[in-house]
Amino acid sequence: MTEYRREGNFERPILTMNGIAMLLVLLAMIAAEIFGVVAMRGAFARFAIPLGVAIVFVALGFYMLQPNKAAVITLFGSYLGTDRNPGLRWTLPWNARRPLSVRARNYNIETLKVNDKRGNPVEIAAVVVWRVEDTAQALFDVEDFENFVKVQSESALRHVATGYSYDTGEEGDPHEVTLRAGADVVADALRAELQARVQLAGVKIEEAKLTHLAYAAEIAGAMLRRQQAEAVIAARAMIVTGAVSMVEMALKDLSAKNVVELDDERRAAMVSNLMVVLCGERDTQPVVNTGTLYQ
Repeated sequence: MTEYRREGNFERPILTMNGIAMLLVLLAMIAAEIFGVVAMRGAFARFAIPLGVAIVFVALGFYMLQPNKAAVITLFGSYLGTDRNPGLRWTLPWNARRPLSVRARNYNIETLKVNDKRGNPVEIAAVVVWRVEDTAQALFDVEDFENFVKVQSESALRHVATGYSYDTGEEGDPHEVTLRAGADVVADALRAELQARVQLAGVKIEEAKLTHLAYAAEIAGAMLRRQQAEAVIAARAMIVTGAVSMVEMALKDLSAKNVVELDDERRAAMVSNLMVVLCGERDTQPVVNTGTLYQ
């Protein structure tokens, strides 16, 4: 296979003629043909047929290229080269010209259901921006380079998605790259993976981005409840931490300013009341104590 690929299935430029110059030559030949037939008549008869053949020869060699278009030139199945010069061009009539676009193209990978690193089924989709970089490889090394890119894009997305978790778990590394939080890293990995796969087709991957990411329908509800529970636990932990700090600060200020002296029992009662007030979800109702804590 390596020796086969060294035989020439890589793009190389080919020298073609300026079409405008050849068009002027064609018009001059047509004018000479008309003038000879009209003015010289019989004397021109022996030149009329060769000149007519030359006119047909020149006329069949024209082709046109728009910007970011290329023409792959072959001769009896043998690759001669690729012309990327835009405008009107001319080559020998027996050279076959196959036009090929080298403009950027989009391919939307439809939503796929795959298992992430932890085995959870997720739905994922992406968009790939690509262009043909080597026209010879695109036409001669694969059967259909467009379909090749589509198939390899889906395969690469599946492979990349299985290497990352959808989100960090309770026991997971907080610095772990995940599909949800590390979209840029995942996109770069997808682009590198896909570039390696489509290199055979002479295709360059310009960009690859995720367009859809979600848990599969069968576990979406359970994962939503899990995320809600994690959010509630995190919020509660923050509230408790803040409440403890505030109670500690209040007790220190009361003692430092000699506002009131509290024994252990009164201190415990105050801590309990403050924690209820600070951590409660509802507004507290004050209760006026007309007695003492000891009665």
